[in-house]
Amino acid sequence: MTTEILSRTRATTTDTAVVFEAPAEVLSEAEFGVLYARIQQFYAHQMQLFDLHEAERWAGTFTEDAVFDVPTLDEPVRGRVALASNVRRNKSQQERSGERFRHWIGMLDLRPQADGTLHTRCYALVYVTPGQGGSAVHRVCVMEDVLVRSRGKWRTRHRVVTRDDLG
Repeated sequence: MTTEILSRTRATTTDTAVVFEAPAEVLSEAEFGVLYARIQQFYAHQMQLFDLHEAERWAGTFTEDAVFDVPTLDEPVRGRVALASNVRRNKSQQERSGERFRHWIGMLDLRPQADGTLHTRCYALVYVTPGQGGSAVHRVCVMEDVLVRSRGKWRTRHRVVTRDDLG
């Protein structure tokens, strides 16, 4: 029965990536491992684009109607245009301050949902390096996402970030 369910819940895209549209308990360990590795790569790519201030490319890792809810902003950012604008603003601020920020994602918990979405929860450490001096942890956060497949790629539909220092 599990084999029958898996054959109905898998699809192959043109880039031969396996798309899982089943809850984790239906996936074999190997299939879940492949999915987990792909999502780790997704986050590595997404965070490097963010840290490099590649505004449009980073915004492209989100859905058109994405919501980005982070406590450093007065209200959630909605949509790719606003997401890209926010990255350009961050770049300008960092150029003025001489600081450089790097984001590290770890402790990823991945939960495939029956509707084909992925719910993730992970820790996000933000390091800051001043113009001169050593790097230090700037913020410790929890990042919770809903990921969806869109045009053959995983994209973030909704992100909520909470900070440990804000309780």
